[in-house]
Amino acid sequence: MIKHIVMWNVSASSAEERLLNIELVREAFESLRGNIPGMLRLEIGVDTSRAPYACDVVLYSEFESREALAAYAEHPDHAAVRTRLEGVRTVRHQVDYEVAPER
Repeated sequence: MIKHIVMWNVSASSAEERLLNIELVREAFESLRGNIPGMLRLEIGVDTSRAPYACDVVLYSEFESREALAAYAEHPDHAAVRTRLEGVRTVRHQVDYEVAPER
């Protein structure tokens, strides 16, 4: 199984715009739930710490295999989300790692 974790900050010129953009990111990725073959889990989190070094939004997802993660990267629904969020997400951090299935 592959765990795929991505964190972003969003662009904003005001606190209100920041909250709207965070919600836009959350809703966009939530729309993928149940639509991606090989995706086992999808979770979107919004930072509540307000630490100056924290990211605004995190995506936590699990995939059956590296191949399933690669297919997700090219999936038309995921491509549509990327297009929808162009210019909204700024800083991006990503970690993908393999884990043995839990027994």
